[in-house]
Amino acid sequence: MILADVPPVHHDAITAILAGHGIPVENQATVVRRASMACPALPTCGLALAEAERLLPDLLTRIENLLAELGLKDEEIIIRITGCPNGCARPYMAEIGFVGKGPGRYQIYLGGNESSTRLNRVFKDTVKTEEITNVLRPVLARYAQERLGGERFGDFCARVIWKETETTQN
Repeated sequence: MILADVPPVHHDAITAILAGHGIPVENQATVVRRASMACPALPTCGLALAEAERLLPDLLTRIENLLAELGLKDEEIIIRITGCPNGCARPYMAEIGFVGKGPGRYQIYLGGNESSTRLNRVFKDTVKTEEITNVLRPVLARYAQERLGGERFGDFCARVIWKETETTQN
């Protein structure tokens, strides 16, 4: 929620009202959260197979904790999640994209770029919600160790992960 153009004289009263309803008033928009997006999915969309908008805050917290553990807490990574393959939140261009396949199950896509001009690729076909960070851990750990200069995560995946996949398939 964004409250704009509120005169300073009203800040304390509004903060007290929000706090009284359990709504945090500090700005929680980390670099990862600012770069993330979800479609409404369940229960709003009749096409949704899985959660997206309601899952995103918890999923981002878990991913942010993993990034902090790996020394990547200040890295912007574009993350998008949708509840079905229609891709309303554009997960197919994100550095990390999640596409709902069924209740609590997602495809994970890696390798989009910051300008959304490169499609990502399926990394794992079906991953349970609670396993997502464990699946991402080895790739993010490699990124922390092997990236070049200011290389973004999606660019790293395109340079390293997809090159290895192509090599093993040939």
